[in-house]
Parts: sequence; C-alpha cells; structure tokens
Amino acid sequence: MNAFSLATSAALVTGSTQGIGHGIALGLRSAGAAVVFHGPGARPDSVPAGAAYVAGDLFQDRTPSALVDAALHAQPALDLLVCNAGSFFDVPFLNMGADEWDRTMNLNVRATFFVVQAFARALVARQRSGAVLIVSSTNGFQSEPDSTAYDTSKGALVMLTRSLAHSLAPHGIRVNGIAPGLIHTPLTNGWLTGKQPETRRLYEKKIMLGRIGEPSDCAGAAVFLLSAASAYITGQVLVVDGGLTVGQVGRL
Repeated sequence: MNAFSLATSAALVTGSTQGIGHGIALGLRSAGAAVVFHGPGARPDSVPAGAAYVAGDLFQDRTPSALVDAALHAQPALDLLVCNAGSFFDVPFLNMGADEWDRTMNLNVRATFFVVQAFARALVARQRSGAVLIVSSTNGFQSEPDSTAYDTSKGALVMLTRSLAHSLAPHGIRVNGIAPGLIHTPLTNGWLTGKQPETRRLYEKKIMLGRIGEPSDCAGAAVFLLSAASAYITGQVLVVDGGLTVGQVGRL
C-alpha cells in the first residue's frame, strides 16, 4: 500500500479557487483524492473540469453546515477537510475598527471552527474516521507591523488545531495544520508588487531556500498530513516557509 495515496478518499477544500487552497486541492487530486472545490461565487475556470464545486459565503452563519452538506452530496465518501479560506483586512492598529476586526475573526477563525464542527458531526453520524487540515500562517508565531487582527487570527488557528485534535481524537478524526510563510498568492502578489526591488531581495535573503514560495509548495505537506503516512500524528502544525522563520538574520 502507498501510505501517501488518497485514492480512497474525498476532500472538501475551502477557498480553493486560487492561491494556497487551489495549490492544495490540485495536490490532493494528484494523490488520488476526489476533491470538492469551494469558492464564494460562481464556478471559476480555475476549477478543473469534472471536479465538484460548491459555492458559499463563509461570512454567513448558515454556510458552514450547508457547505458540508453540499460537499457530502457531491462526494458521499467525504472523509477529509482542508480549512483554507481566509483573508487580510487589517489597517494600522490605531485606525482599526470593529468592522475590520470582526471580518477577520469571522472568516479566519469563526468560519473555520464551524466548518470543522459540521464536518465532524457528519463523520460521527456516519461512524466514519477522517482527517482535518487547518491552514494557519507563520504569522501565527511571528508578528508583522499593521497586522494585528490577522496575526491574532492565525495564532488562534494554531491553538484551534491543538484543541480540536483533543476533542476529535476519540472519534477517530485527526486534526493537523500547516503554517505557510511568504507564498505567491493573489493576496500577497499585490503587496509584493508595491515593494522596491531591494525590499523583495531582502525577503528572499531572509528565506533560507532563497525564493518566495508557490502554492504548490504547500501541497506535499497537505497530502502527508491527510494521508495514512501521518496516521500517528495529530495536533501538530507544520511550518512550510522555506526556512523564513529559522534564523534571525537569514542568508547574508
């Protein structure tokens, strides 16, 4: 048996029409999983032909349970979940209002909590084991300027991963996470484009492997943590950052 194969599994990946979620979803498909893609609106061209797609606005209270129901309808063998959907709404701390704070927490943390809950309830009702992957960030361990709400939300996801691992282990559901570093995504590309070339080179020097990551760089870690190869691992967060957080100085 190939311990890394997902050929008998089906997975729902939230926020999988672009960026890290899309890279993970494609990686799971390559490992053999039947993947249900998710986005907030109409099915985009980025979703592979033949793949299931479900739409849902995760800012809405009823969306988590409806999303899991729709994914189960599309793939009745659903046993894997990747909670990737999230975004950045920060402004400088002294200008931060309740709206920006609430949008960050509601999407990045609250929606993740209730999607996992709906998924776990469905598996327990079916007496089925499974695995969950929560996408946090190196911002869950290290802060950045003018990123207070985002950093806090990603730190919350690190602890949520550990807490849910405790709660769901008796039901045969493993919960792990990944913490990507600086990755090329639609969210970061606009920010990187606005930087001076020397600033970008500074980031690349801080990363031990000498380059900014791609969404596909997160796929292998996701496959591992959702597969039988990690059957004795739960409550862990694997950093995927090219060595960004390893050293204080980086490559000189």
